[in-house]
Parts: sequence; structure tokens; C-alpha cells
Amino acid sequence: MASYWQILIVFMRIGAFTIGGGYAMVPLIQNEILKRGWMEEKEFPDILALAQSAPGLLAVNISIFIGYRLRGVKGSIVATLGSIFPSFLIILVIAMAFSGFQDDPIVQSIFKGIRPVVVALILVPMLQMAKKSNHNPISWAVTAVSLGLVAFLKVSPIYILVIVAVVSYTVAMYRERTRKKGEDR
Repeated sequence: MASYWQILIVFMRIGAFTIGGGYAMVPLIQNEILKRGWMEEKEFPDILALAQSAPGLLAVNISIFIGYRLRGVKGSIVATLGSIFPSFLIILVIAMAFSGFQDDPIVQSIFKGIRPVVVALILVPMLQMAKKSNHNPISWAVTAVSLGLVAFLKVSPIYILVIVAVVSYTVAMYRERTRKKGEDR
């Protein structure tokens, strides 16, 4: 079982060495958790989906769920503090040191250069999750249609989640009824 110090150090390292937060942290979190045996690879997409559906910051939600899984409520508090403390300190230092440089062209160029890296850090785990989660043409189609609706037509993901949940429930109920009819014969 992981100690509180191990949880704190791992999540502080995650918080300190990820740029962009949120989805950019996902590959690092996944790597750190899996290499320590704190979770199986097949469990991680479920934790990620749960963290995405909960209100709040993705990285904090993942920290809460993994910390809770490892050591209960105290573990979730330690993991959350570990993931947010480095960012808090870094932002505090940046705000104090660079408040006069925010309009400097060099500083603006640095941040423009970081943006594509953050996009790549977000895209890679999403593609990996799609490969692991989509096992048939229907699930790939749902992924592609959902992506298109959100990215190009600006449809709220909430509507898509509700529709997919209702359709999935309806299909499951239909299959269950069909299975029971087949057994009754």
C-alpha cells in the first residue's frame, strides 16, 4: 500500500512537471500510477471518465479519485494537495516576478511557442484512450460523431452525453428483453 508521503511526492512531481494542466497531465499521471502498480491499465480510462464527469478541475478530480482509491479520504486530500501545491507556488512566483513583463514580446513569444506542445500533450492521451476504448465500428462512429458535433458544430457535450446515455440504456433494455424472451421459449 502506498504511504501518504509516496502519494504526496508522486502528485507533487506530476503537478510540478506538467504544463497546461488538465489533459496535459493525463499521460504523466497514467505513467506514474501504472508504473507503481497503484492501478491496472484497464482501470485508468474509468477513473478518467469519472474525473471528467465530476465538476472541477480534471487534474484535481483525478488526484481525488486515485488518492481515495489508495488511502481513503486522507489519501485523496494528500494527492490533491500534492497536485495543486507546485502549480500554486509556480504561479505565485511568476506573478511576483513577471507582472511587469506580461506585454514583453519575448515573453509572449515563449507562451505562443508552448501552445503547440500543450496541444500535443492533450492529443496523445486522447488518441490512446480512443484506441483502448473503441473496440468496434459503432463505438468509433460515436466517437467521431461526438467529436464533430462538439468541435465543429459547438454542440454542448452535456447534450451528447445525455443522448448517448439514453440510447445506450434503451439498447441495453431491448437486448435484455430479447434475451429473456429467448430463454422463455
